[in-house]
Amino acid sequence: MNVKSVLTKYAMTIATVIVIIFFTVATQGKLLFPQNVNNVIAQNAYVFVIAMGMLLCILTGGNIDLSVGSIVGLVGAVGAILMVNHNVAIPVAMLICLVIGTLIGAWQAYWIAYQRIPPFITTLAGMYMWRGLSNVILQGLTISPMPDAFNNIFNSYVPDFFGGNGFNITCFAVGIIICVAYIGAQLSARAKRIKKGYEAGSFSAMMAKTVIICAVVIFFMYKLAKYQGIPVILIWVAVIVLIYTYITSKTTTGRYFYAVGGNEAATEMSGINTNKVYFIAYTNVAFLSSIAGFIIMARLNSANPTAGTNYEMDAIASCFIGGASAYGGIGTTTGVVIGAILMGVLNLGMSIMGVDMNWQRVVKGGVLLIAVIFDVVSKRKSS
Repeated sequence: MNVKSVLTKYAMTIATVIVIIFFTVATQGKLLFPQNVNNVIAQNAYVFVIAMGMLLCILTGGNIDLSVGSIVGLVGAVGAILMVNHNVAIPVAMLICLVIGTLIGAWQAYWIAYQRIPPFITTLAGMYMWRGLSNVILQGLTISPMPDAFNNIFNSYVPDFFGGNGFNITCFAVGIIICVAYIGAQLSARAKRIKKGYEAGSFSAMMAKTVIICAVVIFFMYKLAKYQGIPVILIWVAVIVLIYTYITSKTTTGRYFYAVGGNEAATEMSGINTNKVYFIAYTNVAFLSSIAGFIIMARLNSANPTAGTNYEMDAIASCFIGGASAYGGIGTTTGVVIGAILMGVLNLGMSIMGVDMNWQRVVKGGVLLIAVIFDVVSKRKSS
């Protein structure tokens, strides 16, 4: 693998590292304070969750869902009314909210998949409808506080079982275990490829990549250990990312999303129900938006009329910055995670520096445009 191909393949990863270094220097190291490292996850957890669903929509042909932020707001409104105003049991209230969010997704997915109404129009209508409905439910008011038991599901921390004083030993030990498991998985996968006679690639390149990833994991867990340990929201994000990584890379259904985005006509001729693929994608992103609604409710300790505003833009940007193609058929969950981290670091770094919010939007818009231009130009050259 030559230098040019490496730079192309890992362009966003390299860009993320450069941005982190820049803001670390610009903020005199404040960006990497333990609390700020924790904040990158806590403040952007909703982006990771929604972006996993948005990726599936984008894979089907560069399509997007503009209604996800409004679904977040609606789920928050319904959840707050149930839990705070009517004292409905937390599990029951959460189940009702998930059902409502999923039904909204299924409603939109029906028009997109089976009536072929353009996704942009369908979800744009949904963005207005669900935002308006959430404001009707809240009557323009903020409902707070949320029950402590509900907040703890998303906002608490994993306790230190070793009783560390000022340093969470459990958190750091988990980081070491993750690295050992990752090294074992890489070696096992390489051995299986060699045994089957497949191309295994350079061993030194694999080890260099593994060492870098493990170093990042250890550094990240070390910073969290110096704060309050592993935030529960990180576990939620990790589980969702792992589930969707498995779906997109190891299942037949996951391959269908790529196939539809690559060539829908050929996919349909091969016997795959493309309508069903669209239906799953748009129902799924609404389901994940409902979970993001819980995350925001717990973080804000309230439900308010503006919750979820512009969240769809953050999720879409994370996907495209992370390498998802504007034409569909290309994109990975790993890339989405990198894109979300880059967006999170930009937000936090500029906030620490006191950059005006309007200039922050200018910068994020510029980064998104550069990422899409890079994708389009790369494909043009390759063709």
